[in-house]
Amino acid sequence: MANNIVLLSGSPRKNGNTDRLVAAFVEGANAAGKKARVFRVADMKIAPCLSCNACFKHPGVCAQKDDMADILAAVSKADAIVFASPIYFFAVSAQLKAAIDRLYAMTKAGMPIRESALLLTCGAPTTRVVESVIFMFRAIGSYQKWREAGIVVAPNLHEPGEIDGRPELSEARKLGETI
Repeated sequence: MANNIVLLSGSPRKNGNTDRLVAAFVEGANAAGKKARVFRVADMKIAPCLSCNACFKHPGVCAQKDDMADILAAVSKADAIVFASPIYFFAVSAQLKAAIDRLYAMTKAGMPIRESALLLTCGAPTTRVVESVIFMFRAIGSYQKWREAGIVVAPNLHEPGEIDGRPELSEARKLGETI
């Protein structure tokens, strides 16, 4: 069970459905006495990975000087990580993908993370559009040897607030409690 959670939220829409899913997760984590730190990566300055491998010469440190340094510092102390995003054209948002790619800086240093979870929203009426994201999430988790704590997908959402009252909020809350 995780006590120190880093959550990377990729939604550029403030107070939208993804933010509400994240808030439910954090509510559950807080109720269970856990510390969940949320990074709204869409509000941060995070450049794409340059594949310069400077992080292999200085493990855990990225050569780029931007807001990703705060995330890397938090991840170096976390025992769980959560990715949250709306689905944009069968993938996570570009903002979240940039942050995920930049976690590469921790490859040589290693991450203390033991568990991971995924929170997704999408406009499609079925969850089929999230299959590629789930594959990516599981591939990263397998490579890092993270236990999959859970996945919550909320489909058929188009306007901010449509998630209110839906069971996925309860699922996210429960996931926050149990991760």
